[in-house]
Amino acid sequence: MKSIHKLFESFGELIYVVAMTDGAIQKEELAIIEKKLSAHKWGKDIKWSFDYEVNKNNSIEYLYKKVIAYCEDHGPDEEYDFLLEVLNEVAKSNNGIDENEKKVIDGFTNDLTQKFREDIEAINKR
Repeated sequence: MKSIHKLFESFGELIYVVAMTDGAIQKEELAIIEKKLSAHKWGKDIKWSFDYEVNKNNSIEYLYKKVIAYCEDHGPDEEYDFLLEVLNEVAKSNNGIDENEKKVIDGFTNDLTQKFREDIEAINKR
C-alpha cells in the first residue's frame, strides 16, 4: 500500500543525500531547505526526515538506494516535481550544481523514469 508519509520521509532522505554529496551541508543549502519546505503541506515531515538523517549520519549510497527502492514501489506521483525542484535549488545554492550533485539528481530521475517505463511496458503486455 502506498504511504504518502513514507514518500515524504524518502524526500527528506534524498534532500540529505544531495546536500551531503559535497561532504558537508552548507548554510545556503539549509536556508533553501527551510524556505522550500516551510511552504509545503508536508514540509514538516520532510524536514523531520532530513534532520533525522543529519543526526543519524547514514551513508549517502545506502540512503539513495533506499529512496529509489521506495519510490519505485510507490510509483508515479505528482509530488516528484516538487522534490526535483527542491533538489535542484539545494544543489545550486552553494556555488552551483557540482558534478556529484548532478549525478544524484539525474540518477534519481533516470532510475525512476526507467522503472516506470518498464512497469508501463509490462502492463501493456498483459
